[in-house]
Amino acid sequence: MEDTRVPTPGKRKDPTCCGKWIGKEEELGAYVGKCCGSPGMAEDSAMETRAQEGRKGLPHRDMPPGLGLLLAMALMNALLYLCLDRFFISPRRTEDPGRCPHGHFRVGQMSSCSPWLSCEQLRTEVRQLRRVGEGAVKRVFLSEWKERKVALSRLTRLDVREDFLHGLRMLKSLQGQHVVTLLGYCEDDHTILTEYHPLGSLSNLEETLNLSRYQRLNTWQHRLQLAVDYVSILSFLHRSPLGTLVMCDSSDLPKTLSQYLLTANFSVVLNDLDALPLVNRSSGALAKCGHRELRGDFVAPEQLWPYGEDVPFRDDLMPAYDEKVDIWKIPDVTSFLLGHVEGSDMVRFHLFDIHQACKSQTPAERPTAQDVLDAYQKVLGLLRDSAMSQTREML
Repeated sequence: MEDTRVPTPGKRKDPTCCGKWIGKEEELGAYVGKCCGSPGMAEDSAMETRAQEGRKGLPHRDMPPGLGLLLAMALMNALLYLCLDRFFISPRRTEDPGRCPHGHFRVGQMSSCSPWLSCEQLRTEVRQLRRVGEGAVKRVFLSEWKERKVALSRLTRLDVREDFLHGLRMLKSLQGQHVVTLLGYCEDDHTILTEYHPLGSLSNLEETLNLSRYQRLNTWQHRLQLAVDYVSILSFLHRSPLGTLVMCDSSDLPKTLSQYLLTANFSVVLNDLDALPLVNRSSGALAKCGHRELRGDFVAPEQLWPYGEDVPFRDDLMPAYDEKVDIWKIPDVTSFLLGHVEGSDMVRFHLFDIHQACKSQTPAERPTAQDVLDAYQKVLGLLRDSAMSQTREML
C-alpha cells in the first residue's frame, strides 16, 4: 500500500537513515544519529548492549554499618597519632640561625638586621605613648617606632645612674635568646630602647593563662617548659661570656618574677640586668646583693645576717656569697610557674630530689644551674613519653 502521508514542511526524509527526518535540525548542527543499517551503527549498538549487560552483572552491595564505623575510627586514630607530638611536645626554643651580628637587631617582621638606634634616632623617630612600669632605676614607657610597639626605659634619678649604666652594659654584652632584644640606647639622655612584650612579666602569668585565648596553654607541659626556660637563663648567667653573674634583684618572689618577661610564643627572657655582679670563687671574688639586711625564707641562708638579733646589721660585716644563692630560689620560682593545674603535683613529685638538693644549707652541696636544667629536661621528656604512651594505649 502506498504511503500517502505528507512530509512536514521544511523537512526531508533521508532514505539512508531509517525513516528519521532531517532538515533544519541538520542545518543548525543537530545530531540526528547514524543510520541503523550502517556497520558503525551496528557496532555501537552491540557495544552498548554488552555494557548494559555488564552493569547488570555487578549488583550493588551496601556497606555493612559496622564496617563504616570501623573505618571512621581508624581514620580518627591515625589523625590522633599525628597530633600527639604536637599536643604533648612544645616547640623547642633554639638559637635563631639568622641572629643579627653584635650591634644590630631584628624584631617582628623585619626582613633584615638594623644597627642599634642612635641618640638622634631615639629623639626623632621614637614616639612615647604611656608609662607601663617603674622600678628603682628605670621608668618604662610603651612607645612607637616605625609603627612598631617598643619599650623605652628612662633613668628615674641621677643617684642610681651607675646601676642604669651597668644594666646597659650587661644588655649590650649578653644579647641572645635568653635576653630581651636591645634596639638602641643613648647614654647622654639616659634612655634604652628594647623590644616590647605585651604579656608583661612572669608576675602576670596566672592572669594571662586565665584569658580565653591562652587557656589551651594552661597545662603542666607548658608550665614546666617555662620553668625550663627560667633555669636555662640562670645557667646562661652562671656561665656567661663575662663570667659567673649572680641574679641579685631577687630578694623575694614578686621581685624575682618581675625581672623576666613572657614572650608572645610563651617563652621567657631576662629583662632587668641592673644588678648582675660578677663572682669568681677561685679568686675569692664574691658578691653581696645590696647594702641592706635581707630577711625571709625566700633568700638563701647565707644572705641572712649571721650574727643574730642582738647585733645590729652592718654592711661591712656582712659576709659575701656566690651564685649558689640563685640555686636556693629555684624550687620556689618553679612552684609558682607550675601552679595548680592537673598534673602539676606529679611534676613536683618527680622534681622532689633535685629541689631538695637546691635547698641544701651548705652552698657548695647545691647543684649547679646546669645540673638542675638537666634534671628538668629529663623529667619533662620522661613525663611527655609517659603521657603519649598512655594516650596511645587508650586508642
